Amino acid sequence: MSEAWNIRFGTAGTSDSFAAQGYKSSLDVPEYTAKMGLNAFEYQCGRGVRLGLDKAARMAALAAQRDILFSVHAPYYISMSSLEEDKRLNSIQYLLQSAAVCRALGGRRIIFHSGSCGKQSREAALEKALDTMRRAVAALDEAGFEDMTLCPETMGKVGQLGTLDEVLTLCGVDSRITPCIDFGHLNARTLGGIQTKADYAAILDRMAEVLGDDRARQFHVHFSRIEYSAGGEKRHWTFADTQFGPEPQPLMELLAQRQLTPVVICESAGTQAEDAQTMQQMYCAARNV
Repeated sequence: MSEAWNIRFGTAGTSDSFAAQGYKSSLDVPEYTAKMGLNAFEYQCGRGVRLGLDKAARMAALAAQRDILFSVHAPYYISMSSLEEDKRLNSIQYLLQSAAVCRALGGRRIIFHSGSCGKQSREAALEKALDTMRRAVAALDEAGFEDMTLCPETMGKVGQLGTLDEVLTLCGVDSRITPCIDFGHLNARTLGGIQTKADYAAILDRMAEVLGDDRARQFHVHFSRIEYSAGGEKRHWTFADTQFGPEPQPLMELLAQRQLTPVVICESAGTQAEDAQTMQQMYCAARNV
């Protein structure tokens, strides 16, 4: 990641305003994203990798004209920690499929959920995930995807593998693995643990301490307000739903003050683009841009 790298703001999928403005096709995504003043888009393959490579290449050409960077969210049913080996091996295939689409889109980052702990200890689940991650890196290299970046995501439910430290441990498998820090998820699984600027700073400090390289500055961000219960995440809301946290302003101030340059992807429920704009404005104000 030595090339020039700037902070980017974008969305996970399209806002309700995409259709409201008359857009219909995924080929319209680059034009819509640029119109909203954003320069990143995370293509959602949560229910399976269904985007054809030819169409993805057409999207990439349209995005390149507008300096829009694609990433891909891999299928939700990936389980790197499953007790069943075939599920872990299938997870590697899903990552390979995601890598092919990501490359066709001109992107490099593949975001994925590591899985749940199930009927095993967190330690045992993490060991299985680490083994699967090593195999996945080898499989990607063998298939010619050594330029792709795997991004394990922090998760919102207490029973899921995906605390901050678990994700950072997975990043230790290879220097290319970059964390996807979902601050809404971390807030949900800690039952409201992100309340202040210092809480955000502690997360950023921990990343820097463990990774100690560009990955702690050029990481991937998911952000939304999330409702939670005793088990963690319940559902995503919008920035207008201020009864749910966490607050975006302190994070944007820290990113500006520390000159960090992540890809910031908004996952609000239906207002992703509008809320991504809000974060971008907060960041620019903090930078006095």
